[in-house]
Amino acid sequence: MGDKPVKKAVTKAAVKVIKKAPEPVKEKVKDKVKEKAKEKVEEEVQSKANKASEKLADAKEKNADKVHSTAEDAKDKVQDVLLSVRDKLGKVKEAGEDFQKKISSNNDSSEKVKGVRNIKSVNNIKSSMNIKSSTEIKSSTDLKSSKDIKTLGS
Repeated sequence: MGDKPVKKAVTKAAVKVIKKAPEPVKEKVKDKVKEKAKEKVEEEVQSKANKASEKLADAKEKNADKVHSTAEDAKDKVQDVLLSVRDKLGKVKEAGEDFQKKISSNNDSSEKVKGVRNIKSVNNIKSSMNIKSSTEIKSSTDLKSSKDIKTLGS
């Protein structure tokens, strides 16, 4: 608060001096005041520009940090998903291999050469008594239709 009264007194004194000063001195004083005002404005503009530049740099750093953290999170999530997909594909592959083994083992047993035990004996050969008669043969009414086939839900 002590600066204001001093400032007022100096300003009043400067105004009185300027009023009583000769014309060439007034012009020089005006030029000096203009220069000082111009310098002051330039300093103000420069300081504001520096502050804005600092704020922009801070915002840029914060955004870069956010982008990097978000990218890290996304990378982790993608890796987790890829690992789970790899595990699932491994399980599917194992199931497929097991399935192929089962199929190939079934094919192997049918392709083997039959031994003595697999040959039918005389008792297993059908006779005329074992042959179906015309009354035992299924007719078209006994055949299953598409309605009789069970679905997965039932």
